Amino acid sequence: MDYTGSQSEKVVPAGELGRNHIGQTISFQPNEFTVVFGKLAGVARTEAMVYLSLQGVGNGTHLKDEYDLPLTHDVYVPVDVITNAESTIKDLFGKVQENLRGAGHKGEDRTDKL
Repeated sequence: MDYTGSQSEKVVPAGELGRNHIGQTISFQPNEFTVVFGKLAGVARTEAMVYLSLQGVGNGTHLKDEYDLPLTHDVYVPVDVITNAESTIKDLFGKVQENLRGAGHKGEDRTDKL
């Protein structure tokens, strides 16, 4: 199995997870056979490992609520919709500006005449 997240997620190295990710639903592949989806309850970090605690997935036959991952391990977090929307709007505004500037340089007189 080779999990690569969904379109609504972005990849973050486990070592970059912090308190601003607490409460978010994350996903990751701790081994070659398992994909985990859960709400992040806590993060602990050492120089070599990150320890994740998930809310509401423990006590099952095969479900764990704690995972230890290397700092570079891929973890998928939700895309920040506001930041994503801001960059999309800025890109579109830039294209509109380019188009408006480009229209004036074609040598055509586009003003209304009486």
